[in-house]
Amino acid sequence: MISSSVSESQVSRRLTETTAEEVCEIIYRPRLAKDFAKGFNYLTDINAAHVLMLHKQGLVQTAAASAIARALLDMEAAGPDAIELDPQREDAYFNYEAHLIDKVGKDVGGRLHTARSRNDILATIDRLKARDHVHALIDQLVVVRRTILAQATRYQEVVMPGYTHLQPAQPVTYGFWLSAAAEALGRDTERLEASYTRMNRSPLGAGALAGTPFEIDRMETARLLGFPTVADNTLDAVASRDFLFEIMAALTMLATTWSRIAQDYFVWVTDEFRLIDFPDSVAGTSSIMPQKKNPVVLEYLKGRAGHLIGMFTTAMAVQRASQFSHTGDANRESVANFADMCEESVKALKVLDLVVRTARPREDVMLRRARENFCAATDLADTIVRKADVSFRQAHHIVGAVVREAMERGLSSDQIDVDMVDRASVDEIGRPLGLSADIVGECLDPAASVHARTIGGPAPDSVASMVAAATVRLVQQDTLNAQRRETTRQARLALHAEAEALAALAQATP
Repeated sequence: MISSSVSESQVSRRLTETTAEEVCEIIYRPRLAKDFAKGFNYLTDINAAHVLMLHKQGLVQTAAASAIARALLDMEAAGPDAIELDPQREDAYFNYEAHLIDKVGKDVGGRLHTARSRNDILATIDRLKARDHVHALIDQLVVVRRTILAQATRYQEVVMPGYTHLQPAQPVTYGFWLSAAAEALGRDTERLEASYTRMNRSPLGAGALAGTPFEIDRMETARLLGFPTVADNTLDAVASRDFLFEIMAALTMLATTWSRIAQDYFVWVTDEFRLIDFPDSVAGTSSIMPQKKNPVVLEYLKGRAGHLIGMFTTAMAVQRASQFSHTGDANRESVANFADMCEESVKALKVLDLVVRTARPREDVMLRRARENFCAATDLADTIVRKADVSFRQAHHIVGAVVREAMERGLSSDQIDVDMVDRASVDEIGRPLGLSADIVGECLDPAASVHARTIGGPAPDSVASMVAAATVRLVQQDTLNAQRRETTRQARLALHAEAEALAALAQATP
């Protein structure tokens, strides 16, 4: 419940008037409603780490520190819904502090804010949230990549046309296409991993921007919160959110990846292509046209990618005109969509996993198209170079003429014969090539084309090798992410244990 007061300022004797209702209703109330519960546990952890450090440094005496620790633990147990939120108190921190002071008194509760600012608290919350979001994102990327790699193995022999410019290009396999998608998603994972070290630094103790004259121990609060180190420069610590923008940029690229994957499926599932089918469980229909089976999951993925691109563009547009310090536009408005981007990405990756798991290639159609649509033409040109001592450019012209004749006569690729090749050769280089019918037929066979491309190409053994290497990388990334998650979990357990021990001192004092 969010209440409202009509008295003088709830947070400052400097301000003699209550906050305007428009400010409360448009700015503070929506922020509290959206962010207070999500940030509650992070704020509790920060408060616990800070009071433990203050006590250790002798900046808050045992009785007060113990009472604060006990109150923090009780508040965590009661949860965020136990706190009545008042937009006249501006934000999450002042509402939290007011509830704490109600429990332990102003003299004791007010000591918790020694040697810190909302600025470094907010920066620390952002980093703690980002850390958890990156864990969840990498976990879900591992899931979908594992599914893609399994399907790549399953379909590594399924021949299909490869496309460039959405035109038949060269024969590939569906498994090869899937392994390529897995590679791209692997790089998206690496970009999130790369952000982790720069993000995983504690800004707590930076104060408003210039640090503090109190003899605090920033490495101690970093340790208690599971950070391996601190953000050194106190101004940079509160001014910068580039660690969030880096993650948002990585998510924008990830969204582009999943949207392009969805776009290929979107084309292949059409009646004109008929290369892929999906079960009815992932399809929609029409309210008027009874024959319709609409690819709603693919449209969701493509559309959601556009939303993420817009969110990142918004963040950059807001950040660019802000001061290099703590300001509301720099550190609140610019990153307002960060959590939404992370959560939407996890959802989209779950949908992508469903798409890949349920997509079924129409193997007969794929092979027939590859045989008929001239996508093996390059193999005929390569064979001419190898077996007839002709330059590739001349071979290219010969095969181009053969394809043109076939199209003019309404012939498919598998109907090209030796006579057509020799006529084109005589026109181009003045002599027939002398290739046998078996050779021409073999080099126009898409399956033979696929098997010949063994160096990073669609040959089944090549795909198997790439899948194996990608699986090794996936396992390594999964293991590292699990280790990082466990490190933060153990740090939080240790923090709570130390807070419980500090809280118990008050009960032990006669």
